Amino acid sequence: MMKKIEVLIEKIKNAKSIAISGHKNPDGDSICSALALMKIIELNFGKKPAVLYDGNIPKYLDKIPLREDAIFYGKVPEDTKYDLYLLVDYGTRLHLESVSKYISGADFVIEFDHHLNDDVVANLCFDDPDKAAAAQIIYTVAKQAKFEMNQEIIDLLTLGIITDTGNFKFARHSDVLRDAAALVDDGANMTHLVNLLNHKDRRTVLVESGAVASSEFFMKNRLVLASIRQPDYKNLDGRGELVLNLLGQIKGVEYVVLLKEQKENQIGISIRSKHVPINQIAESFGGGGHSCAAGAVVMDSFDNVRDNIIKAFKGM
Repeated sequence: MMKKIEVLIEKIKNAKSIAISGHKNPDGDSICSALALMKIIELNFGKKPAVLYDGNIPKYLDKIPLREDAIFYGKVPEDTKYDLYLLVDYGTRLHLESVSKYISGADFVIEFDHHLNDDVVANLCFDDPDKAAAAQIIYTVAKQAKFEMNQEIIDLLTLGIITDTGNFKFARHSDVLRDAAALVDDGANMTHLVNLLNHKDRRTVLVESGAVASSEFFMKNRLVLASIRQPDYKNLDGRGELVLNLLGQIKGVEYVVLLKEQKENQIGISIRSKHVPINQIAESFGGGGHSCAAGAVVMDSFDNVRDNIIKAFKGM
């Protein structure tokens, strides 16, 4: 690890221009990790990287520290060149398509990710699929490198962990709880940060609750499928975690699927499982993710995707 950190420090010191990106439509871990890394570099090296994103940042993240420093990639001139490009929580190359021109034009690329990925983009990887969040990896690197961290960094890293573990409901290993405790010791206020995320629009909650109320049950109630059609999709904020979490609380439910009709013949799929891995199902639709939390985007009609996802669960 220390040899990698030495290379990281050298590359940051030598870079005149630095950019940071996560996956498209960033979630809490992705955008908070990117902003935390930006501030770590600014605080310790006197350089402020550009944080670029594609898609939409959920409104419930509007109050996170340094949110105003995230720049929509479309506002950056296409001929912009960065010496160093840092990637966080990106998952697969497909999630970086919009910023790929900046990544390929960079002299060196470094990534921090907790997704399984056989096709890494970076020259130097701080990857660990056993970590609960990319923010946890960045915190580990920062501590080992003895980087100075201020309150904004501590809060952002804590928020990344909170959001990607579902308020620690999905913590698979004890190390994330120890890191969260260390962040509290460093000054993170859990109550304040959780309340910071209670910032959803009323219409979003109504759309999500409607999807829960109209959900369908299959496989003797072991599989539940919820849908958000195109007219309501514009009011969805993020991935529909409220839908997934509420349906997952139902007795006997083992698998939860949320279909989101983003536009005609473009369907987003989010899949959750309590125990049995379902990432291979997401992969069969061209997506991926973690063993019990995965997703995909399919270019097909809503009805076809619905029928095919139900078929994919047969035999589970």
